[in-house]
Amino acid sequence: MGQRSFEQLKELGAGRTAPDGVVSLYHQAFQDFGSQSLWSRQASEHPTIAQALIVSDCLRREGNQITRSFAAQIEEACRAAL
Repeated sequence: MGQRSFEQLKELGAGRTAPDGVVSLYHQAFQDFGSQSLWSRQASEHPTIAQALIVSDCLRREGNQITRSFAAQIEEACRAAL
């Protein structure tokens, strides 16, 4: 079975509360990179897996090498949760 696409992950993660590890990464992203890469987003107290993936996408598009590396960690944790 092949690896799921990013869009498939978002569909599967919609409405599914993110596990603790993903939630920690999600909130850390806002804490560390919010003003730089997530300025157009508002953090959710209880994010879904899809919301965490959207944040990882923003980190990739709006950030730098450091944020892209962090985005990969979030995506990896989301893939593991699904």
